Amino acid sequence: METDILDGFLTYLSVERGRAANTVLSYERDLRKFSAFLQNEKKSLVSFGKAEIINFISLLRDEDYTTASIARKLSAIRSLCRYLMLEKFRREDPSENLQTPSGWERLPKAVSVDDMKRLLEAIRGGELALRDLAMLELMYASGLRVSELVSLRVEDVNLDGGFVRVMGKGSRERVVPVSERTIGRISMYMQQLRPRLLKGRESPYLFISRRGTALTRQRFWQTIKEYGRRAGVKVTPHVVRHSFATHLLEGGADLRSVQKMLGHSDISTTQIYTKVTSDRLKRIYGKYHPRA
Repeated sequence: METDILDGFLTYLSVERGRAANTVLSYERDLRKFSAFLQNEKKSLVSFGKAEIINFISLLRDEDYTTASIARKLSAIRSLCRYLMLEKFRREDPSENLQTPSGWERLPKAVSVDDMKRLLEAIRGGELALRDLAMLELMYASGLRVSELVSLRVEDVNLDGGFVRVMGKGSRERVVPVSERTIGRISMYMQQLRPRLLKGRESPYLFISRRGTALTRQRFWQTIKEYGRRAGVKVTPHVVRHSFATHLLEGGADLRSVQKMLGHSDISTTQIYTKVTSDRLKRIYGKYHPRA
């Protein structure tokens, strides 16, 4: 049914709305990604709500999609919603009144050091706790993007040297140092849990699922959201990356070093974090200085 609905919508765009072929192709790619996301959420094109659209947008932001790219995907979803109502597949439009990308908060969000500690402490007891703790420790210790984290191979991690080799955007390779604590977490996961998950099979990927396959970005995104819920911390993988950068700068790290660790090609992208730390200092000043 999903395929039939999507095919019908694309035909409607092309024939009745007269959209250009490249526009229809772009909408198709965007909506197939959205449909795949809905399947993981156990929803369909006729049952998703506003919450699923918001979660999808959050996932795109976690994956470092540009504002323009996210806006286009949101436009495709809105057009689909109008078509579904027109064809009587739905009675309401879940995309109605959604905020447009131009109105989004552009400053990156970061949680406090105490919140990160609570989040890490919430990962315990489950079958996959060793893996999840190693992943979150590594993300916070190195500022990896979620796509970089799940794509890591065993050979990319140098446990003795204390660093990971990362293939980032634009196939740019970088080397990021990792703390001794994080190296210990990864070693424990590799020795105690990873062989049990593989069950005699082989995989080049460092972090794997229960089935012994590479972990997906969506699966990890959902996992970290659940741990955040337990800890009472609103968090996504991208928030962890932002927290890595913010906490480094607040601790006195220089901007150029943070740029290299984040894998930003342009330092102006990294400079936005200086605004975040300045805003936090202003709040502290306003709260505690007697003349504020």
